[in-house]
Amino acid sequence: MRTLVLNAGYEPLAVVSFKRALVLVMNEKASVIERVEDDPVWAAGGAYDRPAVIILTRYVRVPMSRRVPVTRRGVLRRDDHRCGYCGKPASTIDHVVPRSRGGQDSWENLVACCLRCNNVKSDRTPQEMRWELRTVPQPPRGGTWTVRGTERSDPCWEPYLALAA
Repeated sequence: MRTLVLNAGYEPLAVVSFKRALVLVMNEKASVIERVEDDPVWAAGGAYDRPAVIILTRYVRVPMSRRVPVTRRGVLRRDDHRCGYCGKPASTIDHVVPRSRGGQDSWENLVACCLRCNNVKSDRTPQEMRWELRTVPQPPRGGTWTVRGTERSDPCWEPYLALAA
């Protein structure tokens, strides 16, 4: 079980284990906002609520220039595992401007791509192929991208992650 940690401004900071969250609450460094119903944590001193979302008692500033690193998994996730050219299920990534022609490994130059389109396109640009991208590639935004571990989020986290977006 994992717990979402918020700062005093209700900005998501991290996802931690429920044990780490419980230690923060017991040391009065955080308060429980959302708890898992009917699943208490049993200890020698009694039962404690299992935290789903906690808020730190001190304000912790989130840097606004937090950049999301470019990864293969991230590109596939951003494009919902759909090919940027034909829309079929994608398993690879493609450089819109090929690396051999100066294309960079950036969010703006990488798209998810099916194996067929990737092989057909090869070392050419979409303009040379007379292909159009379904969407313009851009860096991902929102709390689910800047907070590590939120890709498999708990439904009770959604209001807090939506605030960050």
